[in-house]
Amino acid sequence: MKITFENVDKVSALLTVNIEKSDYEDKVKKALKDFSHKASLPGFRPGKVPASLIQKRFGTELKAEEINKLLSEEVNKYIRENKVNMLAEPLPNEEKTPAMDFETQDAFTFAFDIALAPEFDAKLTKKDKLTYYDIKVDDALVDQQVQSYCNRGGQHVKAESYEPRDMVKGTLTQLNTKNNTLEGGITVEDAVMLPEYMKNDKEKAKFEGAKLGDVITFNPAKAYDNATELASLLHISKEEAEGMKSNFNFQISEISRFEPAKLSQELFDQMLGKDVVKSEAEFRQFIANDIKRNFSSEAEYQFMQDVRSYVLGRIGEVEFPEAILKRFMKLRNADKGEEYVEENFKQSLPELLWHLAKEQLCDQLEVKVEHEDVLETAKAFTRLQFAQYGMINLPEESITNYAAEMLKNEQQAQGLVERTVENKLAAKVKETVTLKTKEVTMEEFRKLAEKK
Repeated sequence: MKITFENVDKVSALLTVNIEKSDYEDKVKKALKDFSHKASLPGFRPGKVPASLIQKRFGTELKAEEINKLLSEEVNKYIRENKVNMLAEPLPNEEKTPAMDFETQDAFTFAFDIALAPEFDAKLTKKDKLTYYDIKVDDALVDQQVQSYCNRGGQHVKAESYEPRDMVKGTLTQLNTKNNTLEGGITVEDAVMLPEYMKNDKEKAKFEGAKLGDVITFNPAKAYDNATELASLLHISKEEAEGMKSNFNFQISEISRFEPAKLSQELFDQMLGKDVVKSEAEFRQFIANDIKRNFSSEAEYQFMQDVRSYVLGRIGEVEFPEAILKRFMKLRNADKGEEYVEENFKQSLPELLWHLAKEQLCDQLEVKVEHEDVLETAKAFTRLQFAQYGMINLPEESITNYAAEMLKNEQQAQGLVERTVENKLAAKVKETVTLKTKEVTMEEFRKLAEKK
């Protein structure tokens, strides 16, 4: 067997493989022998089919199969042993591959187009200067989160008179043009409204200071100015709601007011778990630490975005084997057609370049990712997910089990591996470059991120 590798230009090459009969003859004989042991044809017992019949019926097929297996093994071996820095996979070059007949030919030539990775230097040193944003946790942010916990632990209580944001319940009765009850009109018992959210200020004002038992005359169509909301309130169709003009009486039977929970040990235990904190000061500190952890995730993400911009900016323009990569992209997206490739190819190149740059940096900085590292990333992501629903102090065993389930999903696992690589790479980059830490408020950080 002879394999030749010829550079066509800086970013593409031609790999040619010449296979002789001696390269595959023994493999085909063994394949035929193995097949004959299990072959079953009408008129013959399993394993007793004559070798000549096996050769006649299946010889060409097995020959082609063994040659293709040998071809794949040798191409991969050549690329591996010669450390060919290749993009995508070898693609058959039909122009350079002669037509072949596996039944009659003994020698075969296969040609492949190889997409080579562009050469560039992404390595970082102390000469490279980058900024890391340390987001401050101020009292206002802690106050907001404290209020959020108090709201989460709050409850609705009965009230005697209406105040803004109260919920009122009662009976709605349709009136005629003289504001008397309309015979055969709409009546809705136990109708529920939040007057604070009415669109019309004049209609909203009619509820100010109202008490239990009061009857308020108002116009729902003006109050809500939305056929869908009106239809839901009056239990009618949207079409009927669009033509509704009548005033209604509303007799208040119940006023419900939401009261946030007060800061107490009961609230601390309810929100964070039994005796996790034992004072308001500890509660606020716990919240500050939790906010800081969340901020750190955002700061880390932004840092890697800045690293990406810096490294790609320093690399500048590079040449890619576009024709070969387009063929590969089309092959991978055969169901989407040529138009998809043309629309998406150009924007895929910066992603490809960053992927290659990350590989180079990981090699330079000796970034290695183990299963335990990925599991820790999955656990951190799990904690963040549950925290969004107020579930902060889950047992470690539950977190680990949930994270392990996430890793069983191939797509989720791949995303977590990539995130783990970036997390470990970020840590190594900070140690390698000259790092300037800049303290900013969340508002300043958001503006910086948007600008970038």
